[in-house]
Amino acid sequence: MRDEAATARLGAKLAGALAPGLRIHLRGNLGAGKTTLVRALLRALGFQGRVKSPSYALVELYAISRLNLYHFDFFRFRDPQEWSDAGFREYFFGDAVCLVEWPEKAGDLLPPPDLEILLAVAGTGRVASLVAYTEAGGKCLEAASQLKSEGGSS
Repeated sequence: MRDEAATARLGAKLAGALAPGLRIHLRGNLGAGKTTLVRALLRALGFQGRVKSPSYALVELYAISRLNLYHFDFFRFRDPQEWSDAGFREYFFGDAVCLVEWPEKAGDLLPPPDLEILLAVAGTGRVASLVAYTEAGGKCLEAASQLKSEGGSS
């Protein structure tokens, strides 16, 4: 991905491929584009309001059409136990889509992802690596790639 616009296009493609119950981990250093990706995904789903990083609130809920999306940011966690103490477990085992920034801060307590997206700054651009860990994650990637080949650009 060359720039922020490419990150936004990736978010839009993923939006068209989301299914209820997906757990997506977003990894990358500060400024790599995690929140930019989520913002683009939400915009592609039709959300018109403000999309901010949930760094202080820890989670933001977006109810859009058929989906409930929870955008988590665990950057401020100092101990993985904070994830359990916050009572987030129930969000990860229903039909909600969970988008998680800084999942490593929750340690082994966080359920494994269906899909993991690693964003990195590379020179003046960004690089994205997407890995599916479950059948649901694989279906999401496959659907997103089909959207790409039907006229989108990366």
